[in-house]
Amino acid sequence: MNKSTEENLNILSTFCGKRDIAVLEKNQLQKNYSIDQADVLVLFGGSIISGGDVMAKAMKNNLAKKYIIVGGYGHTTDGLRKEIQKHLPNALPVDQLSEAELFNEYLKLLYGFQADYLETKSTNCGNNITYLLELLKNEAIPFSSIILIQDAAMQLRMDATLRKFAADATIINYAAYKATIQSDAGKLIYTENIKGMWPINRYISLLMGEIPRLTDDKHGYGPNGSGYLAHVDIPKDVSRAFLELKQAFPDAVRVANPAFSSADMNG
Repeated sequence: MNKSTEENLNILSTFCGKRDIAVLEKNQLQKNYSIDQADVLVLFGGSIISGGDVMAKAMKNNLAKKYIIVGGYGHTTDGLRKEIQKHLPNALPVDQLSEAELFNEYLKLLYGFQADYLETKSTNCGNNITYLLELLKNEAIPFSSIILIQDAAMQLRMDATLRKFAADATIINYAAYKATIQSDAGKLIYTENIKGMWPINRYISLLMGEIPRLTDDKHGYGPNGSGYLAHVDIPKDVSRAFLELKQAFPDAVRVANPAFSSADMNG
């Protein structure tokens, strides 16, 4: 028997929005990884604006030795710029700032924090990682443990991308938010109030676009496809949810925008 649309969307949301620790606190790192601090924490600019609040909490709790924001310009940038203007009306001209710079301004003006390093050239999940690793190498920053904060729709793919290029690292995922969807009088709505959250149709498109990318076949981004990612297992309930959602939303799967691709990566 088919599940409801909201049940299927929540299955995809939980699968993509990976969190390896319950909260951003040192006791969680100690409990799960036997460390008090990660070597590096990274916020990716593809996140909605609440990712900045999540990073600020991690910084307040001293969860890492180095803090980095990664993000140039991609398919999420315009949305972030609008949110920055909404929450920081006196910020610098947003059209001139990369995602990393926008988030850094947000941290400085709201929390008095700033990242140790910014990466401002990347355009997609793939070179988010390769440029991050290049920065770590160029700055001689050693790391064996790394916390990743990305938009929940793209968190699992970020993890799989880093696993391809830094297989020996301990990767600790903490998606920037946890969203659940419910039906209210036949309309899909969010259960929670999340700052800067995507319009629901946009979020559905992002979620549904991830499953073909993560599927390790000739059409996906895994080793049996484009080779951008390490292998990801797609549970049966996730595959079933995706197929049922394709019937409900046949045009919702987000395709990669070639404007943000690079020689060996896509969005």
